[in-house]
Amino acid sequence: MRPDIYEHFHRDEREFVDRAWEWVENAGQYHETKLTDFLDPRQRFILESLVNRHPDVHAVFDGGHPEAERVRALIAPDYRDLEDENMGLVVLAITSGDQKFLSLEHGDYMGSILGLGIKRSKIGDIHVLENGCHALVSEDIAPFLHMNLSQVHRVHVMTELLSPDKLRVKETKLETMELTVASLRLDGISSDVYRISRTKIVIPIKAGRCRVNWKVEEDPSAPLKDGDVVSIQGFGRFKILETGGLTKKGRYRVKVGKFT
Repeated sequence: MRPDIYEHFHRDEREFVDRAWEWVENAGQYHETKLTDFLDPRQRFILESLVNRHPDVHAVFDGGHPEAERVRALIAPDYRDLEDENMGLVVLAITSGDQKFLSLEHGDYMGSILGLGIKRSKIGDIHVLENGCHALVSEDIAPFLHMNLSQVHRVHVMTELLSPDKLRVKETKLETMELTVASLRLDGISSDVYRISRTKIVIPIKAGRCRVNWKVEEDPSAPLKDGDVVSIQGFGRFKILETGGLTKKGRYRVKVGKFT
């Protein structure tokens, strides 16, 4: 791996950068095609930037619907038409007749799937619906999940495998908050969003448990801007919707959307 590529990414991302660059080089030099597991938005950004560095390689991305957060990538020599390629996506539909089922959340479904020994990279977006759940999974593990997923958080469930065109998508809901903050620093805005002291929010940030736009951010003073998505492990996620002008007391007006 060339040092000039490393300098654009966080040190914790080097392992993925190495793998992604190997996929790109193999496509360009040895005419190989690579279908990846599910990538988060940061991994997608890294892979796209590496593909763009190679003149003889291109890639397509698919997560089941246009606004998918987690996607699979197909990397290939640029002469290969990727428009109708199979991206290996299956919808795992989960349903139950139990009333408790209606109160299950995203984390309940995720935990039950991971509890079967499935890697996170094999799971795409999970859409919790009013009468069940549609989860994108890779086709190599779909039959196993269909056979073995019988409970979600102690609720008995049934599963069905569907084609991606049958996917039902849950629209992302944001709880909007209007804040006035002394600065646009990560720690200041985060402490207001999560309603805890700045001293306490600094701890997970410095411990590497914070991501801004899916990239690890360990600097509490890092400035935030419109469109930034912040996630802190154990606290949830929020998005900077709008940074307005200053109040008479010199504080910034910030509109934030908290993912529910």
